[in-house]
Order: sequence, then C-alpha cells, then structure tokens
Amino acid sequence: MTKLTRRDFIKQVSAGGIAMATSGIAIPTMAQEALKVGIVYVSPVAEVGWTRSHDLARQAMEAAFPGKIKTSVVANVAQMTDAERVFRDLVRQGNKLIFGTSFSQQTPIHKAAQTAPSVFFEHCSGIRQAKNVGTFEARYYEGTYLSGVVAGKMSKSNTIAFIGGFPVPDVVGAANALMLGARSVNPKVVCKTIWLNSWYDPGRERDAAKTLVAQGADVIVSMTDTPTTVQVGEELNAWTIGYASDMSKYGPKKHLTSFLVDWSSHYIAAANDVFAGKWTSRHQWDGLKAGVVKMAPYNPAIPQDVIALVNERQQAITNGSLHPFTGPISDQTGKLRVPKGSVIPDAELKAINWLVEGMTGLG
Repeated sequence: MTKLTRRDFIKQVSAGGIAMATSGIAIPTMAQEALKVGIVYVSPVAEVGWTRSHDLARQAMEAAFPGKIKTSVVANVAQMTDAERVFRDLVRQGNKLIFGTSFSQQTPIHKAAQTAPSVFFEHCSGIRQAKNVGTFEARYYEGTYLSGVVAGKMSKSNTIAFIGGFPVPDVVGAANALMLGARSVNPKVVCKTIWLNSWYDPGRERDAAKTLVAQGADVIVSMTDTPTTVQVGEELNAWTIGYASDMSKYGPKKHLTSFLVDWSSHYIAAANDVFAGKWTSRHQWDGLKAGVVKMAPYNPAIPQDVIALVNERQQAITNGSLHPFTGPISDQTGKLRVPKGSVIPDAELKAINWLVEGMTGLG
C-alpha cells in the first residue's frame, strides 16, 4: 500500500484533480461503516460564494472516497452559541471528522473539541490549534494582488473600492494586496474600503456598493459571500471582481474576474489522514502554487497585454520570485512599515491590522 503524507496528497490533488490524485494510489481500507464527516457552514449554501466553495469541497471529498464517507451538513450557523451546540450535536451523532468553515466558529469548535478528544476537527480560517483541532486557510492576498493589477489597469477614475465582511487579518491583508497590485501598475490609484461587519448581508452589501459607485469608484472588489456587488456593478456600469466563485453570470458585461478558493485538496487530505490513522493537528496556508487560490476567466474587455501581465505576475508568485508584500510599503498614515527589499513575514501577515498607503478605512 502506498503511503502518502498529507502534503503529498494535496500536491497530487492540486496538480491533476481528484481523478489523478486517486488514480494509482492505494486508498486506506475502512472498517465496515462509512466515515461520518460533519460540516458546519456559516451561511446558506448558494450557487456561488464562500459556503458554495466549501460545499464543492465536500462533494469532491465524497467523490474521492466513493461509498466510504457519509457527510452531515448544517448550514447558516453564524452565531457562536448556535455553533457550539451544532458541533456538540455532530459529535453525539458519531461524526469522527468535523469541519468548521468560519473564523467566528473558533471558540465553539475548541469547546466542542475539548470534550471529544477522539474526534478530529478541521477549522477553516482558524488561528489556534489543539491536539485534535487543525487549521487551514488560503493566501487570498495572492488573488487580490492579481485582481489589483487588473483593477489598476481598468480604472479610468483612479478610484477603486473594496467591500469586506469583517476587518480581520485575512481580509485586511487581502485588501492591502489589492491596493499593492493596483499601484504597481497605476501609482495614482486610491482605494475606498467599506466593512460590512457581517459575513452575509446582501442588503447592506448592496448599499455599500451603490455608495462606492456614487463616490467615483469604477472598479469594486468584494470579499463577501454573495454576488450582490457584481449585480450592482452590472446595474450601475461599474467594473467588479468577485470572490470565492466565478461570478460572471451575475455581471456578464462588467465582471472582470474573480479570485477563487478551492478547498477540495484540504478536505480530501484530511479524510485520507483519518483513514490512514495518521491525522495530526497542523496549520496549512496555501495559495496559487497549491491550487487553493485560482483566478476565474478574464472578461474579454480586458486588453490582452494586461492579461499577459497578470499571467506573468501569477507565474512569478507561484515560482517564488514575487511576493505581493515586498517593500517599500507604507501605511495609510505614511509610516514606513516594510523597508525596501524586505517581505512581511507570514507571522506578521496573519496578524496584520493596518491598511497600506492610499486606502481609506480602519484609520
């Protein structure tokens, strides 16, 4: 039997998809009963968005182990008190592998894990591990940097915008990378930022998008769980860039691209480790290179030389010759934060709480 490390398995899935990852390797044999896997979604399962990306990963995991996995899904669990009850219920139902899909579920998942030491928990967006709690995240900033290159080239007003859920480090870092990408091709560009203080609020998001267009933004990037911003952009003739899923169907004329997240490799690798009896707690933070972050097809309205430049930058990030957070970088007050030639270490990126020069918000 071929034994794979978790990282080896992720590489195979990312390189060639589920079929390649499961072809020619020996999947560990299960006991008679299927592995029960519980998943807690922070929002409803829709056609696109954050939760949709997790549900696609669930489907990929089931396809990778046909007949060997039984999943239980609980959607739209945004409140911490509700989340703790749901996690405990999934434990009582016999689930041996449980996924949390939101930063807001961190305290509930750890409370549940403390009382269920034989159950393995995987927490997406979590920053704290335990013996039976592992975490995984995406380097969204790589996708927003490329989005920024597109935005900087396509903006005529030199004003772009970012709509985020909460100003947590992962999202703040993504917003910063958008601006850094935009200014790398258009030094005059500025970025207006609105925080919804909600992961899922289409009404508030619509108001934010309309406000930003009224303030002169002609490219809006959303990091939310709905296609609302893309729809508003289509209505008001503003370019948009989506998140988590390809949102072009909601803005066939004005949607430029989306930066995608594909969690399939993490879900499959976690299940593989449980089957193999070698699951361990760890933190994984993957991006373009591992195929966790991807770019959706580009709008034909984008000039070919811009697409070529974006593809060149993407290759540079993938091969390590370009890091979006390479100095000099100043914050929105003008203070130098990253000297020329230096790169923000991962540990600092994971805790970033300031915006780069040229952005509004947080200050």
